[in-house]
Amino acid sequence: MRGGRHIAAVTDATFDLAAGECLALVGESGCGKSVLASALLGLLPGNAQTTGAALLTGPDPVAPTDLLAADERTLARTVRGRRIGLVPQSPAAHLTPVRTVRSQLVEVLRELTGVRGPALAEAAESAAGRAAFPADHLDRYPHELSGGLAQRAATTLALIGDATLLLADEPTTGLDRELVDRTADELRRHTDDGRALLMITHDLAAAERIADRVAVMYAGRIVELSPAAGFFGSRGPRHPYARGLLDALPEREFTAIPGMPPELGDLPDGCAFAARCTRATDICAGLPALTPGPGSSVACHHAEERVDA
Repeated sequence: MRGGRHIAAVTDATFDLAAGECLALVGESGCGKSVLASALLGLLPGNAQTTGAALLTGPDPVAPTDLLAADERTLARTVRGRRIGLVPQSPAAHLTPVRTVRSQLVEVLRELTGVRGPALAEAAESAAGRAAFPADHLDRYPHELSGGLAQRAATTLALIGDATLLLADEPTTGLDRELVDRTADELRRHTDDGRALLMITHDLAAAERIADRVAVMYAGRIVELSPAAGFFGSRGPRHPYARGLLDALPEREFTAIPGMPPELGDLPDGCAFAARCTRATDICAGLPALTPGPGSSVACHHAEERVDA
């Protein structure tokens, strides 16, 4: 940043994601979820720096690709859309404003599937149906779409390539509950066909519906990584922050987590959640590591010890 200042937007994010698996990445706004997705696609701003590795493997003979080390040519020609699909957080801003939805669908279909000629019209309507985008809106421009329709158009485009990995950043924003469930189910079908899905979401109901595992981010760090069945079930999360997220749901305690997340440029040396945590003690002045435990990995000095029955 200006003056040589550095801000760690995402730190020590370590996880794997297998073919046929959905990992839901959850947490409050500003915790680093979308930055992580942008890093995987090489879409960070020019002043950003990355360290570590992000290996994208594929069926033989495709060699693993380190997404953080790959150059722009490699990402643009062999990764984006082909091996990694993206449902963007702000779909209206990612659609070309001077072209209809149909023309954008046709272009992507031609490029990624090889369909040509008269078959493109039928293929475009079939692709739109996967994300419940109405066929009679295909000839509209992005500015003529509601937020929910723009979301469905972006999801349609992301699904066309049947990419090995799909990054879905808030894929249910602006949709009513019925369409949320339909979109989530389509993403699950995409995953069940042997592809991986990283779903970034605030919609914990959608995450519960389709996720295999849940990763909870807070202040740029993953603080819990847990099987979804245990996370949403009777065992529940082990980290106080993760438990607070669930307790804030109307169908649960409907109780907000007190306070606000810290600024990423002014993080404490120890646990970033300590100032909001009712369990905090002097030991929280030290930074907890993400360590394996019963049923999940958690970064907390006061994690609940819960054992699956």
